[in-house]
Amino acid sequence: MKNTPILQAAPLSFPWQTIDPFLFCVHHVDHYPQGDAHMGPVASLAGRQIGSDFSNKDGWSMYHGQTIPGFPSHPHRGFETVTIVRQGHIDHSDSLGATARFGPGDVQWLTAGKGIVHCEMFPLRHTDAPNPCELFQIWLNLPASRKMAEPHFTMLWNEQIQKVQHTDAQGLRTDVVVVAGALGEAKGLPPPPDSWASQPDSDLAIFTVRMQAGACWTLPRAQQAQTQRFKV
Repeated sequence: MKNTPILQAAPLSFPWQTIDPFLFCVHHVDHYPQGDAHMGPVASLAGRQIGSDFSNKDGWSMYHGQTIPGFPSHPHRGFETVTIVRQGHIDHSDSLGATARFGPGDVQWLTAGKGIVHCEMFPLRHTDAPNPCELFQIWLNLPASRKMAEPHFTMLWNEQIQKVQHTDAQGLRTDVVVVAGALGEAKGLPPPPDSWASQPDSDLAIFTVRMQAGACWTLPRAQQAQTQRFKV
């Protein structure tokens, strides 16, 4: 890797390796079956470790859910979660009293700060068809001075998030969703007030990129020399 801008390359893992201020990043892909009247799977749960099922048996997991897949009430403190949905829906509720159901293209940004308890469940809404679910979740560190900030819940809705389309010299397309930071004239929606991303000098960006096979697109240069970009 000498004389290249790539500092390090590593194989994909679960969760993905990250660099500061990104603490954690995971990509969930679950091919859930039809749902029942309670939005749980119609399929048998036999052979799964209910309460901690990361088995991917039959292409899906229950995670910490008992009847509906997902992550029942659990605490966070001192960082943020950014949840980006590609397919399926997530039902959120938290100790602030906030609730939301969000789906494809939507982003939830949660500042845990001095502490929050929240719940993220994956309702299987379709009783007559499969319920595929795909999402990314990023844990973003908070600056030391904001570790004890007030918790904050923000929804970034798909129709408000800016997107960029690029066509290369071969006519192949790249689609970029600007969740945070800026890409040319496209800018991310305002992050929570105490987020690392809200600091003017943070140079923090979160993009999702979908490229046609063989497409060419150049990741933009960071604004500051010390900034590192992490891509998977």
